[in-house]
Amino acid sequence: MNQGMALQQTFQQKLLQKLSPQQIQLMKLLQIPTAHLEERIKEELEENPALEFGEDAFEDEVDIKDEFADSPDQEAELEGSEEEYDDVDVSDYVQEGDDEVGDYKLRDENYPELNDDRVIPYKVEASFNELMLHQLGLLKLNSIDQKIAEQIVGSLDDDGYLRREPAAIVDDLAFRQNIEASEAQVLQMIEQIQQFDPPGVGARNLQECLLLQLQRKTDQGSHVTLAITVLDKYFDEFTKKHYEKIQKGLHLTDEQLREIIQHIIKLNPRPGSNIGVSDKGENYIIPDFFVMNTNGSLELVLNSKNAPDLRISDGYKDMLKDYEKSTKSDKRQKEAVLFIKQKLDAAKWFIDAIKQRQDTLRNTMLAIMDYQKAFFLTGDEIDLKPMILKDIAEQTHLDISTVSRVANSKFVQTEFGTYRLKFFFSERLQTESGEEVSTREVKKILTDIIQEENKKNPHSDERLTEMLQEKGYNIARRTVAKYREQLNIPVARLRKIL
Repeated sequence: MNQGMALQQTFQQKLLQKLSPQQIQLMKLLQIPTAHLEERIKEELEENPALEFGEDAFEDEVDIKDEFADSPDQEAELEGSEEEYDDVDVSDYVQEGDDEVGDYKLRDENYPELNDDRVIPYKVEASFNELMLHQLGLLKLNSIDQKIAEQIVGSLDDDGYLRREPAAIVDDLAFRQNIEASEAQVLQMIEQIQQFDPPGVGARNLQECLLLQLQRKTDQGSHVTLAITVLDKYFDEFTKKHYEKIQKGLHLTDEQLREIIQHIIKLNPRPGSNIGVSDKGENYIIPDFFVMNTNGSLELVLNSKNAPDLRISDGYKDMLKDYEKSTKSDKRQKEAVLFIKQKLDAAKWFIDAIKQRQDTLRNTMLAIMDYQKAFFLTGDEIDLKPMILKDIAEQTHLDISTVSRVANSKFVQTEFGTYRLKFFFSERLQTESGEEVSTREVKKILTDIIQEENKKNPHSDERLTEMLQEKGYNIARRTVAKYREQLNIPVARLRKIL
């Protein structure tokens, strides 16, 4: 055992020795999420006076980039006109790629149509759970209702949904707190919590989440009322984009249909996600990417904070020129020249590292979009393909550890909500026909089966296994039990309603 540990430590030391300090810093830079990149850049600016912000560091360049987006020749001309570093030899660390990759159009700045309440990130001083408890404290409740409400709030997931059935909450109160409560009491408290901010919290499913948000806007006109009707009566048709059926069923004009769709897509399908990640205590959720679906064509937009306008100080370059022209050659002057060159090299390296970080993010996200295109078009978890880090590493020619760093610390905003990139990765499972499916797909089907079961006679894990096997999924009972627990679904006896 000790010999094995010694060999492992020696191996790790050899690996570390092969990495230069710059490579180690680059890996750390890649792992930083957009929310903290600006702080890291400010630290570098303070440490290195040869590095500074460009004149356009805080300006929006959307119009400039859009003008050249569809013309490779003009794009090359634009890039070629950038300021050179004069005497400083700036190596090209980054492989330049086309701005068009397959079906995906790329822009490296904020997408103007995203400037609404759904996607603008903001700082909060409390976690989602703390915000809920604060609002709960404003209600005047007796001791039993207080305990019920706290149990409900504690059952909300990070997206703000209540995934637990009322009967399960009743059981939780009985087993964990020795409190006897009825389902009617639980439902009454759920209704009160659903009036909390942000709108949509406490919903049991996406349909209810969106309806709760629209019901807060009934004073905004007839289009909101029609949108409520669409979600209430035609939810399946809306999610499947069968707009003609909706239009015909409600006798809507084209303009009315457009207004209704706009009202609905501006809603937040994950109301808790913009508050913070309660289990990590983070104060920010700032998407690193935005993925837009324009008539079936996916468009990737990088958060502009990932591409800051940095440059090497003209003053430091001039200082180096002056020293080199000087006829003096004493020790102090040599030390000054060495210091200036070190700062210039460090500034050059940091600028290129930021560019390399940007390219790595872009290429990784494009590969994920390519792999999971069906999901980005529908938002249905069943459309997620099995995908592991190695799949994206092979497609991007990046190291698996690099892909892992990107996936674990980055967020993407879609029309269906905000997701960590690691959400799109899942293990593989084979069907009877030998087809590979995502374990996330199996979990979705398992959830659907349990939601549709007779609560007076819920399915045991054995029966759930049989039902999945009947659908063609080769799966063991212990695996079904593991998936059920990961989904926070209790065993059959606790799901039973008498």
